[in-house]
Amino acid sequence: MDLRTTFTRRAVALTCSAALAIPAVAQANSTQSDEEQLRELNIMLMVTSLRCRNTEHDFRTEYQQFNAAHHRRINSASLNVRRQMEARYGKRGSKRALDKVDVRIANSYGLGHPWLSCAELKQLAAELSAERDYVRLSATAREMLGEEPRQVALLDTASTSAQD
Repeated sequence: MDLRTTFTRRAVALTCSAALAIPAVAQANSTQSDEEQLRELNIMLMVTSLRCRNTEHDFRTEYQQFNAAHHRRINSASLNVRRQMEARYGKRGSKRALDKVDVRIANSYGLGHPWLSCAELKQLAAELSAERDYVRLSATAREMLGEEPRQVALLDTASTSAQD
């Protein structure tokens, strides 16, 4: 295994570990609700699983397992987001607004995840399908949907790599 692969794996592992350790209080500071984050995580995994389907790291099965494990939460989150949109935009306007949000999310992952490879997404989907703690699932969603891994995780990885 080359140094870049080792570094990347450690970065993902530390990022996931850091995300799982985030307390619920810290999550309340985000602009997106946990429900919106869960919906976006689901869409991100769906889109990227389709993008990765022709690679050696096809993770459609892991995505389906994630979706099956969390379908009640995902459906409940979608319903609550839809209700929030209806309160804000009315019934007709909410459908259009929600469609726009979903298309924006899907398009943002059309070229893949900004910093996770297909192999890393496959591992993430498998791990998340086994996660039963909603607070930890939400924290991981918040972390994985960022434009880049948390700086803390990268610094921890860099210092760990230097020790090897």
